[in-house]
Amino acid sequence: MAATWAGNTGNWAENRALAARLSREITGEVLFDSFNRGRYATDASFYQIVPAGVVIPRNMDEALRTLAVCRDAGQVVTPRGGGTSQCGQTVNHGVIVDLSKHLNRIVALDVANHSCVVEPGIVLDDLNRQLKKHGLWFPVDISTASRATIGGMAGNNSCGGRSLRYGTMRDNTRSMDAALADGTILHFGEVSRDIAATEAGLALFRDMLDLGEREAAEIAEKFPKLQRRVGGYNLDALVPRNAPNNMAHLLVGSEGTLAFTTQVELKLWPVIRNKVLGVCHFGSFYQAMDAAQHLVKLRPIAVELVDRTMLALGREIAMFEPIIATAVRGDPDAVLIVEFAEEDQIENIRRLKALGELMADLGFGWGNPQRTWGGVVEIIDPGLQTGIAEFRAAGLNVMMSMKEEGKPVSFVEDCAVPLPHLADYTERLNAIFTKHGTRGTMYAHASEGCLHVRPVLNLKLEKDVRAMRAIAEEAFAMVREYKGSHSGEHGDGLVRSEFHEAMFGPCIIADFSEVKHRFDPDNVLNPGKIVDAPKMDDRALFRYPPDYRVGELKTALDWSAYPGAGGGFQGAIEMCNNNGACRKLEGGVMCPSYRVTRDEKHVTRGRANTLRLAISGQLGPDALASDDMMETLKLCVSCKACRHECPTGVDMAKMKIEVLAARMAKHGLSLRDRLVSYLPRYAGMAARFAPLLNWRNNSPLLRRLLERVAGISARRALPAWRRDVFEPDAEIVGPADGREVVLFADTFNRAYERENLDAALRVLVAGGYRVHVPRPADDARPLCCGRTFLSAGLVDRARTELDRLVTTYGPFAARGVPIIGLEPSCLLTLRDELLSLRSDDAATSIGAHALLLEEFLVREAQAGRLQLRLGPIAGKVLVHGHCHQKSFGAFKSVEQALRLVPDLAVETIESSCCGMAGAFGYAAETYQASIDMAELSLLPAVRAADPGTLIVADGTSCRHQIADGADRAALHVARVLAMSLDTAQSNPQSLSPRKGIMHV
Repeated sequence: MAATWAGNTGNWAENRALAARLSREITGEVLFDSFNRGRYATDASFYQIVPAGVVIPRNMDEALRTLAVCRDAGQVVTPRGGGTSQCGQTVNHGVIVDLSKHLNRIVALDVANHSCVVEPGIVLDDLNRQLKKHGLWFPVDISTASRATIGGMAGNNSCGGRSLRYGTMRDNTRSMDAALADGTILHFGEVSRDIAATEAGLALFRDMLDLGEREAAEIAEKFPKLQRRVGGYNLDALVPRNAPNNMAHLLVGSEGTLAFTTQVELKLWPVIRNKVLGVCHFGSFYQAMDAAQHLVKLRPIAVELVDRTMLALGREIAMFEPIIATAVRGDPDAVLIVEFAEEDQIENIRRLKALGELMADLGFGWGNPQRTWGGVVEIIDPGLQTGIAEFRAAGLNVMMSMKEEGKPVSFVEDCAVPLPHLADYTERLNAIFTKHGTRGTMYAHASEGCLHVRPVLNLKLEKDVRAMRAIAEEAFAMVREYKGSHSGEHGDGLVRSEFHEAMFGPCIIADFSEVKHRFDPDNVLNPGKIVDAPKMDDRALFRYPPDYRVGELKTALDWSAYPGAGGGFQGAIEMCNNNGACRKLEGGVMCPSYRVTRDEKHVTRGRANTLRLAISGQLGPDALASDDMMETLKLCVSCKACRHECPTGVDMAKMKIEVLAARMAKHGLSLRDRLVSYLPRYAGMAARFAPLLNWRNNSPLLRRLLERVAGISARRALPAWRRDVFEPDAEIVGPADGREVVLFADTFNRAYERENLDAALRVLVAGGYRVHVPRPADDARPLCCGRTFLSAGLVDRARTELDRLVTTYGPFAARGVPIIGLEPSCLLTLRDELLSLRSDDAATSIGAHALLLEEFLVREAQAGRLQLRLGPIAGKVLVHGHCHQKSFGAFKSVEQALRLVPDLAVETIESSCCGMAGAFGYAAETYQASIDMAELSLLPAVRAADPGTLIVADGTSCRHQIADGADRAALHVARVLAMSLDTAQSNPQSLSPRKGIMHV
């Protein structure tokens, strides 16, 4: 059955003809090449099915035209949103229709009646951002809200963490418009049971109502009596009842197998204005699960589990460690996060106090032995509440951050059982895991008896695949024993559809088939889901099938923290589990290229998938160094945001270096690559000819010529060379008894903007520090971090530069002297790429002592050692953070350093990458993408700023982008502090002692 179901993608000639016809009949993207098909072959499940092709329609008419053309060609169609399904719902062998790029509008909004109509491709977070100004939101708040689309949520009958109050997607869907496979467009909403079958649509509804009436008794007996029951078709929506039947509720949860959704009408709710959290601690996991049934009696809107494993992993993730340290007391085996969100905050606090009393009544106390140890940590602060919510939402991906070959696998992921059985269920489930030689992770919706449960398995191994099968059969049997549901939130897909007969019985299975055949007699829409499914453990459908191999490959960087070929390069790539966090459109930095293109090719997930397919030979020989691979990585700006924001730590900037190295080895360097990469080598000579070289910026002819021969955009002014480069008169500046520091004079500030280095030197000396600006140990050219060489894949050249730097700075680091830099991309290379090229003690010591100027000053201020007499300079400063500062958690220090200036209001621009990103913004082929990235938020914010507001950006590229795009001069923090020093010196009487000497 599986082989027949999986079919093939059609022969090459048929697919080519289909692609040609689609290209003629729609204006959207028609993608039938191997690279794009590979990027759509996976979702967040462990399956992989390469489609025949992908279509990205520009409007709904094109989407429906695609359906008609594919039906005519005998090709199946699978609609797709964010591609984050955990059960394989959005992978198939036909044509994938991606609705997320263009079909994402709010069609209608009725604020008074709390409803809206949306296109299926709109992302939940984007919808809620637009609703917020009206005081409304759509509360099915799933953890993938930053990338999950409403169409996908409807197809899956998503639930979210607050379903205890708000219900599921089904409960909040008022109607749907959809096309049947034959092209008939119907409105699915409430219908009367006495409708007459006078036309095609009504005949379909009449047949469904008849089925519901005929099978009412069987449905009542076989369907689990739980809110968290999302398996199979919602036949219970068809049975006779007092209220009208809603035909949309049959489509909800149907996983795109019945109809092609065109619009969804949603029920909206008032936004939550007040809330409190109680973090209930338990020394025993069993006791936590047993307590859940009692905690819900206080009527919270959510009770969410975080287990010991998730807490331990979270403590290792920089962005979550301080949150856990604040909210978690001691070493609990589990915590339950109980949320109260009534309109009256006094009532919320009353319930929070009642929660503590209830925990005590249940026998828990901080001084008790482990089994009854526990209590409540009250969380009133909104900022900490947000941090806890983000950590909880990242639960799955925190679990997936394990670097070993085995990963927590989703297949018994979201079974739901009645709350009184939850403790016994989880205890028995852990025993099943132990029996099969593994362990499991558990977290999420304790309030609904629906935990996200994942045993750790390596699905590349046949023995682990067999274990998965056995665990599934035993776990599902236990769920049936408790009268629960084996699909409690994430649907059926390829994982659970096979098990429906055991859950529902043969009669209901026959009904499912009848519904599918009545809606879609030719099996055009997403076949193999819910009915006629393959075996869940058919390895031919796995991301890692039995013949999956990665041959040994030579890599340039150290990947030893991961398993697999290429010294761990394989394992680093395979860390991507397709969770899609990189597809978020606001917040953080990741992924700037996706934010401007909305293309799967230009998102971290798409690039990681392409790399995995390339190194495993699925894209043909030499794919890693191919033109298609470079096209895939062309818009990656190496911002490093994914390194910090990807929950599984996929570092695409580092991976891009490997691709560039492979490509350089095969194809050599372009002229532009040479000009960029060797800039530190020729910068000294260029300074001598500065007026001549700068003439290019003044000559349209020279601009066009350089674009033609070197690919440097004629629309972009190049940084101006100068003769007075930074060359200090002495290697040591400052008081003889001052604390020692080293100032790293990077190439860009040294050659182009020496004012920043001069300012930093003044600030450090004024602070009482003895500053070393050492000449290279080899007394040759100035020191360099090697970043420009890395940007062209010249890893050996970069290593040479870093070796010189280590030789020079090593003795300082060995005795604990801080190494201070101004340019984030250069200084932070010493904390990142240096350690991927050298692992010796000297390199490690330099990485440990490398600090940006602001980091150093704030650290000194907090220790009470910084003494700077600073004066007021402006009323407000607007700050843009460099991507690398954000990636390494160094941006907060920029804000803190600026707050040392008296009376200066500091405001941060919520921006992603500036778009310049080194040479990226200068290249002719990426110039427009560079501008588009800057226009997302940075440039509009700068243009809107008052003329008297200072603009601050530490990155050389960022300052140039702001100058080019907004015609405003941006300053490095060092210059702002130097200006403040000048004010203090010129008018010392204006300073109070507290403001004059900063001890922060």
